[in-house]
Amino acid sequence: MVQAGVNGMNLAIIGLGYVGLPLALQFARSGVRVLGLDIDAKKVAALNAGRSYIQHISAAEIKRLVRAKKFFASTDFSRIGTGAAQLRTPPSALRKGVDAVLICVPTPLKKNRAPDLSFVLNTGKAIAPYLQRGQLVVLESTTYPGTTENELRAVLEKGSGLKAGKDFHLAFSPEREDPGNPQSRVADIPKLIGGYTPACLAAAQKVYARAIRTLVPVANCRTAEAAKLLENVFRGVNIALVNELKGVYAALDIDIWDAIAAAKTKPFGFMPFYPGPGLGGHCIPIDPFYLAWRARQAGLETRFVELAGEINRAMPEKVVARVVKALAARRKLLRGARVLVLGLAYKANVDDDRESPSYVLMNLLQARGAKVCYHDPHVPIIRPTREHPQWAGKKSVKWNRKTISACDAVLISTAHAAVNYQQLADWAPLIVDTRNVLAEIETAPGQVWKA
Repeated sequence: MVQAGVNGMNLAIIGLGYVGLPLALQFARSGVRVLGLDIDAKKVAALNAGRSYIQHISAAEIKRLVRAKKFFASTDFSRIGTGAAQLRTPPSALRKGVDAVLICVPTPLKKNRAPDLSFVLNTGKAIAPYLQRGQLVVLESTTYPGTTENELRAVLEKGSGLKAGKDFHLAFSPEREDPGNPQSRVADIPKLIGGYTPACLAAAQKVYARAIRTLVPVANCRTAEAAKLLENVFRGVNIALVNELKGVYAALDIDIWDAIAAAKTKPFGFMPFYPGPGLGGHCIPIDPFYLAWRARQAGLETRFVELAGEINRAMPEKVVARVVKALAARRKLLRGARVLVLGLAYKANVDDDRESPSYVLMNLLQARGAKVCYHDPHVPIIRPTREHPQWAGKKSVKWNRKTISACDAVLISTAHAAVNYQQLADWAPLIVDTRNVLAEIETAPGQVWKA
């Protein structure tokens, strides 16, 4: 099993984003000394100065943990341990590094919707030369079954000269973050853990037990990877269902939101999901395609899963078509119209804009000749993104009567609680609502179009 350092457990967490940073702070609060590693020098400098770049994470908490010497950030991956040339030193002498390394890096899709494991594998290559005997490596990034015990293991073994399950421990434990939910705390979310061997599982449990209240051990890494995919595929498929039913019910003159509200009064056998302008975030729009790709490698089809993905990806086009129709009812064309997209983050009350459908909507609107602007109280300026670099630097417009009333249409993409929707109804001439947020707001006849 992993052995604690001289003065307690030492831990490295690689990737200090929306997953890695909350996890690092939770371990630090629990008394573990945490080394946060990231390739972004600006993030590292901000954290060591006690500054937060994620809205729901307290700068004061970061500063407190840095001052208590429980948390430190770096770009130097060699800090996890000694070099490969020194591995012949007796294990008892190899205590300068950390006891465990948790990998929390992105797993996006390539343009052909194949998994992009470059961040995971490059991280593995970066840490392999410094791995020590007895250390634990855990992958937290969502991926297809087999990644940890095959691709990641191979990279680690090749670069270190060590063997997983014999010289070092290897495990998979998927992240389960729920940004924007104040009731969601890292310590309280049950933690799935799958080990490459029983000893690897025991080592991972010992580490996570320091910070997480409930641990859920599973048979192996593959099972943990599959469980994480199941969680997100479940959501994706059910959201696709209500997205498809929205169009069907609209053709039958039925409001899908009314139908969902009625159905969820049933105390058993039903769980409400809601339609929207498309899927966003780092998991649900991506993970079903990870499973579909892996199934194809095994000669299997996932028609149901892939169909759900296609339905969800088609939603932005349908929303824009609704904007066109709403403008036409006012005898206006989309080309040349000023359209405000309300909400850039992928979900309500967060500043996380990864994979946000708002970007797709803005691209489609601009391609059709609209003059596009956005307002988001949580995203004052658009940061550079891999998928939509052309929007970097664009600023959220001011929230006032003059700005809003000057727009030909406002498209509600994300329903932030910080937005005053009564003011929106008072100021905007035309609103296309994809979130049903104006259902309880007094509006003028023909002013609001649901999409």
